Amino acid sequence: MSAEDDFGLWERELESPPPKQAGGGGRGMVLVAALTAAGCTALITLGQAPLGAAGLILSSIILLLWRAGM
Repeated sequence: MSAEDDFGLWERELESPPPKQAGGGGRGMVLVAALTAAGCTALITLGQAPLGAAGLILSSIILLLWRAGM
């Protein structure tokens, strides 16, 4: 690696990254969470408590990982 390569690498580190696009992911996430909670609550009300509870737990894990960016 030459000095020019090092300088180019250093310049790229100092350049600001391109602006991220503003997305409506937060609103969609809230909508998905509300619909999932409503569906699981309906299952619990209809007598399928284990299935409703499993749905709530699974959807909570998925939404948590989605929010964390995984």
